[in-house]
Amino acid sequence: MDGWHADAESFPLRRAFAISRGARAEAVVVTARLCRDGLEGRGEGVPYARYGETVAGVLAQVAALPPDADEEAVAALPPGAARNAADCALLDWRAKRASVRAWDLLGLPAPGPVPTAFTLSLDEPSAMEGRAREEAHRPILKVKLGTPADLPRLEAVRRGAPRARLLVDANEGWTADDYLALCPHLLRLGVALVEQPLPEGEDEALRGLPRPVPLCADESVHVAADVPRLLGLYDSVNVKLDKAGGLGAALALRDAARAAGLSVMVGCMVGTSLAMAPAVLVAQGAALADLDGPLLLAQDRPRPLLYDERGVHPPERELWG
Repeated sequence: MDGWHADAESFPLRRAFAISRGARAEAVVVTARLCRDGLEGRGEGVPYARYGETVAGVLAQVAALPPDADEEAVAALPPGAARNAADCALLDWRAKRASVRAWDLLGLPAPGPVPTAFTLSLDEPSAMEGRAREEAHRPILKVKLGTPADLPRLEAVRRGAPRARLLVDANEGWTADDYLALCPHLLRLGVALVEQPLPEGEDEALRGLPRPVPLCADESVHVAADVPRLLGLYDSVNVKLDKAGGLGAALALRDAARAAGLSVMVGCMVGTSLAMAPAVLVAQGAALADLDGPLLLAQDRPRPLLYDERGVHPPERELWG
């Protein structure tokens, strides 16, 4: 039947995944489908409780779109998972209708593979050291932290992966004192970047504090209009389609950050290859990419993205775009 459809789908994880706010054993995503003129476009969003989203709410937002909704109607949704899923589904449908790839519609260069970080879940130091040793062949490891006792964890990861480039993500879990206590150790342990050390709304405390390694905003940045407030607090921004509300908004945030002198990381929620596919376009030329969601799943979508020694590759037409 023509129109917008939305379904909640669950994808079990390879192993439990924990951050400073809690743990999960599955990824629950919303798949938006636009059926029109005998073609179907698909997009994926991940409802995120941290931003006040629920699966039911995201499903309802997508299903409420009129059958003939265009880019303007989708853009009227608030930034978040529903707008992201619908925006990507509409672009997928438009690419199929025109028999071209999504990047051609947007006037973007043809994408190539992008090196990506692999995320280590928050755990006890011995467990994190073991996981780091298992993944030590990867060039970039992102380490989930966010407790007052993180130094033993970070040291354990470095022992397990002595040559990997390390990124640290505190997920708003530190205080200014926690951050200051870790500062002397960040360079010693070869940390390349620290993501969102303080809670959103409290990060003004970063102004004037030492920054031995670059700081990256995540929860504190959603859309391009957020960029001016970050200046002097952060060196980088984490662009996520689920926060920005789709591919177009993510590209706008990326460009606004670069224009303001900030570097760009392109990240993701824990989702499938359908969610990562459009993010690969945003990640072209980014300083860092963290698009490892499918690598954390026990099972991915059919025709998933290819991950190899060069990173994550652009999607095949059968998956998206």
